[in-house]
Amino acid sequence: MTGAIIVAAGRGLRMGAGADKLWLPVAGRPLVTHTWERIDRADGIDEVILVVRAEQRPAWIEWGARLPLRKPWRMADGGRERQDSVRNGLDALGPGCELVAIQDGARPCTRPELVSATIAAAREHGAAAAAARVADTLKEADERQMVVRTVDRTRLWGMQTPQTFRVPVIRRALEAVRAGGALVTDDAAACEWIGFPVRLVESRHPNPKATVPADLVWIEWLLAHESPAPE
Repeated sequence: MTGAIIVAAGRGLRMGAGADKLWLPVAGRPLVTHTWERIDRADGIDEVILVVRAEQRPAWIEWGARLPLRKPWRMADGGRERQDSVRNGLDALGPGCELVAIQDGARPCTRPELVSATIAAAREHGAAAAAARVADTLKEADERQMVVRTVDRTRLWGMQTPQTFRVPVIRRALEAVRAGGALVTDDAAACEWIGFPVRLVESRHPNPKATVPADLVWIEWLLAHESPAPE
């Protein structure tokens, strides 16, 4: 059995104006509901865990009744840090869950086939993460914002979600991070902490995360114009 955890307990402070970015309207409804529906449609997902803030539970229940969902779902409480929220989500998985796909709530354009590809890779390798090749020329700068050197981009990737793992692997990695008093910005970094290799799965379609207001324009366009994902 494979579960999915949608991490949706953050407040998105970089969006500005006190906005909760997950609930901003995009393409006719809250941004995070697009994320939920995409994960629900992915082949290989058997259950969905929503990691949320307590005060948002009524909104999740309302949208759970309105969306054409196929997979069983339930909620878990968010933690102080993202890695704490993920651990809470892991604790809410069903007892037979062997694999788990972890998805940012603010990444609503993820194609279901990308989710399925990370599941297949994690089943083989133990850990897999969606990622995109870096296309821009990269520069390293000093504290005065003066260019120091050009960075070789040929082996560099921008990390995305879903990031998918065998459940015992990500549990062990997050426990080691907690024991070491570290903070990690994604779940693959927890695996790096314990020296467990992560297989990258190339994301061949735009899969942006809503972080600043300008991202919403791009996301709205993508949701309106992209070809339908396979059923």
